[in-house]
Amino acid sequence: MSADVLSTEPHTPPVGTSLLSLTGIQKRFGAVRALSDVDFEVRAGEVVALIGDNGAGKSTLVKVMSGAGPADEGSYRIEGREVSIGTPAAATTHGVATVFQDLAICDNLDVVANLFLGRELTRGVALDEPEMERRTVELLEQLSVKLPSVRIPMASLSGGQRQSVAIVRALLGSPKVVLLDEPTAALGVAQTAQVLNLVERLRERGLGVVLISHNMADVMAVADRAVILRLGRVAGRFDMADVSREQLVATITGADTNVVSERAARVAGRSATAGTEGDQA
Repeated sequence: MSADVLSTEPHTPPVGTSLLSLTGIQKRFGAVRALSDVDFEVRAGEVVALIGDNGAGKSTLVKVMSGAGPADEGSYRIEGREVSIGTPAAATTHGVATVFQDLAICDNLDVVANLFLGRELTRGVALDEPEMERRTVELLEQLSVKLPSVRIPMASLSGGQRQSVAIVRALLGSPKVVLLDEPTAALGVAQTAQVLNLVERLRERGLGVVLISHNMADVMAVADRAVILRLGRVAGRFDMADVSREQLVATITGADTNVVSERAARVAGRSATAGTEGDQA
């Protein structure tokens, strides 16, 4: 296998360059229109959150981007050049890697074996275990991922560590764009922080990251921009520096008032009342 396929250094354009761009995406399942005129873009060195309620079309759009479910209509561009992405292999060839929620890891194998599963390095007729281990350690160190050992079975790792290994495995092909499908789902606080730290490392390396998540705290913590889908259409686009959690929830639900905004208003009202009473005292 060529060294380029397993390079640990990213090969991405300057920060801000459009890496992946979708225009006018349409996707139907029989009479159901899952996506309608969806435009989406991710640039080098940024994290774009793709959010929406259940049934909004997030999973369908991820399948379009990953090649698992090609669009019926619309254009797909990589660095401004229109390409045809009809399979996951085609997406990988064009520099788009996907880490799905189920991770697709083998619990009985160690970290090294999982990273190189299906693309093992060989020396003659034997596996080149020392070289695979060296490259594994190198990449983990570059991304500040700490594990007890690279020879420990995956079943012995925590949820956050397993998720980190799955993300690192996606980087072995030197992708430009990484799609992360609910990477912190079912993780504890410390494990979530570990994964979010890794997401920030990907941005620092100049990659474009698409973060699919239901967790508003995660989105607010690491995303640069957010694209909200509702009923298969883009309902809003926001720079995270200029938007509140309440605005995001309102756009997701299609309502100006919702349980989140109502609760925030009640808390703000109680705080204002307490401050007034304190001044009077």
